[in-house]
Amino acid sequence: MNFQLTEERQMLQDSLRRFLADRYTVTARNKAIADPSGYSSAIWTQLADLGVLGALLPEAVGGYGGAGFDIATIFEELGRAGVVEPVLDTAVLCGSLLCGPHDAQPLPRDRQYLERLIAGDLQLAFAHGEPASRYERTWVETTATVGGQDIVLTGRKSVVVNAEAAELLIVSAREGGASGDRDGLSLFLVDPKTAGVRMQGSALLAGGRAGEIELDGVRLSPSARLGAAGGAAVRVESALAAAEVALAAEALGAMETATRLTMDYLTTRQQFGRPIGTFQALQHRVAEMLIEVEQARSAVINAAGHLEGAPQVRDRHIAAARNLIGRTGRHIAEEAIQLHGGIAMTAEYELAHIAKRIVMSEHRFGDADTQLERFIDLSAA
Repeated sequence: MNFQLTEERQMLQDSLRRFLADRYTVTARNKAIADPSGYSSAIWTQLADLGVLGALLPEAVGGYGGAGFDIATIFEELGRAGVVEPVLDTAVLCGSLLCGPHDAQPLPRDRQYLERLIAGDLQLAFAHGEPASRYERTWVETTATVGGQDIVLTGRKSVVVNAEAAELLIVSAREGGASGDRDGLSLFLVDPKTAGVRMQGSALLAGGRAGEIELDGVRLSPSARLGAAGGAAVRVESALAAAEVALAAEALGAMETATRLTMDYLTTRQQFGRPIGTFQALQHRVAEMLIEVEQARSAVINAAGHLEGAPQVRDRHIAAARNLIGRTGRHIAEEAIQLHGGIAMTAEYELAHIAKRIVMSEHRFGDADTQLERFIDLSAA
């Protein structure tokens, strides 16, 4: 496996790092978090102009990337800066759902949505999780039944990130099978303004917003279906795999920032007439943080390199990476806060936000324990 970035990826990484260092200050981020949409539309447009959104999607649909290492390169930088804009939800999750499997050709309608997404002109949200689904990827109780000439959706979706800002929701619903079955799962494009859609939004702990969505007899045309009826499980699993690689890389970038801030603090905070970083006990703790960051980097590289692999192999490597990053990320966040003392809890200080991003990233799509169970199941299959 080649660990070196290509020239194009290196250029994109450098450009993105400079842009975020110049524009994404603590003040700018806090302003974005306080915005009713949960993000900055100006930053979103600039990310699109930089090519960030296009680099997350394949050339076949108008992008210029979409491979595991493209996703990892970008999200490591987004994580390093603590970016709250919904790149993961709109571009990775929903972009992958619109693209479909590697050998599929999107419909002209879906291709137009992808073009608008790449241009930064479209916000999307994936309404998939439900109150009873926990981390089960295909557990869907929302039903899609035939009602005359229409499809009728009934159910409830929970913690739908970016739902309030989304022009379109991609909603999973069951057209057959039991709640946890892979067969019978379908996806539908739903305008949030459609009669029967009710939404209650709330702020997320680490930035951004999410919505609780109730679908009460929402009537759709059959043309709103995305892909084949009852055959969406592969599409959903592929999109979640890409999102998990992105989330792992984002956590890695955030862990790097937490470690750097801690090292900077230890070299400037004075006690007993010298920097506290000169005390050997603290040096050992920082050394352990540095080692764990490098372990996490190896795990992200391994997961990104297997994203285009066979589903079982792909998911096993991703589960291993997310288990390791969940554990090490939590440890690094705790160490950084302890070594900073009270200043770590100040909202105006960067570490407070970065630590929350690290901790909360573990709990999306499956925490460390869930990932371990997933790895064991996939290894035994």
